[in-house]
Amino acid sequence: MPLKKYGVLKGRPIEVRLGTSGNAHYQVKLIDDTVDYRIAINVQSAVAPSEVEYIVVENFRHPVTSRVVDLPAGFTELTRAPTSGALDYIRGNLFDRSGMRPLPFDVPGVDNDLNEKINSIMQRAMADENAMVYAFGERWGPEQNKKDKFFGFSPGNGIHDIHMNQGNVGDYVKDDGVWQDGGMLVHFPAQNTWVGIFLKFQSQAWHTDDSTGHRLVASLSGQPEDLASKHFPPAAPTHIELPDSDEPEGLVRIIAALVNSTQSPEVETVTLINTSAHAIALDGWTIADSAKIKTPLTGTLPAGASLVVTIVPPAALSNRGGVITLLEENGLKVHGVSYTREQARHPGWTIVF
Repeated sequence: MPLKKYGVLKGRPIEVRLGTSGNAHYQVKLIDDTVDYRIAINVQSAVAPSEVEYIVVENFRHPVTSRVVDLPAGFTELTRAPTSGALDYIRGNLFDRSGMRPLPFDVPGVDNDLNEKINSIMQRAMADENAMVYAFGERWGPEQNKKDKFFGFSPGNGIHDIHMNQGNVGDYVKDDGVWQDGGMLVHFPAQNTWVGIFLKFQSQAWHTDDSTGHRLVASLSGQPEDLASKHFPPAAPTHIELPDSDEPEGLVRIIAALVNSTQSPEVETVTLINTSAHAIALDGWTIADSAKIKTPLTGTLPAGASLVVTIVPPAALSNRGGVITLLEENGLKVHGVSYTREQARHPGWTIVF
């Protein structure tokens, strides 16, 4: 079953504790106008490999920020849906997964472990009296007649599972779900910037069922020969060296989109590029909008070539911000991007990703 009480906790960070070998969680004390909370952030995995994958997006731009910025301080439970403010690492196109790196939580030296990566953002937030933290995960408490064991406030109260919450293995499969991923956003209003912190265990899968969040059994062999026969025309060589050769992600990328057309009715387009050294057969592939309404693709995209695809109604690219996702014939994600209302405000201009 999915997380019991998923949502976002908004408040001011005032104190932190680094993760240790005895408790591998980076702890943050967060306050709203009346209540104290603790954010418990995993910096080590209980399932091997132990190093947690992370990415810090320094200039985070995504429609989710406009959905949560006006929430009241404290905890808000979120509906597990694309437009509620909930996070989904796979379906929400929050960041480029190729930028994630595994990192130990405690290594001698400066700015070289996960404790320090998170701490640098939290120190900036604590130094800015207007900065706000938005922590996404599962709520616990209030724990009546029980003090928080790290910061001493009472009652104990907070949020955890600040990481991807799908594609799990073993005992953690019970926590799987879609649109319930954890993470942290930090808003610095004076600079009009957001910073995103996203965490994932290496044991978690990148392709999951759209209903349950359970990992999908790989429909593709890990052998490059099998990938060649699946994604490349018959004339292509039978042995091809591919990055991440057990899945199609990254072979074709979305590089631009016209979402605010000057024509009436609007004619919206998405531009793709084949990053591989070989032509790719697109038969059965689709481009999905924020509502997962799909535009079908056909034909072959030559090596290094680009393709402008016209979005076919009822699929549509909202001028209010949204996500665009490229899927291969089995429904596996190949690439995805997001854009904000601000990026879409100029009619006739193409957004470059």
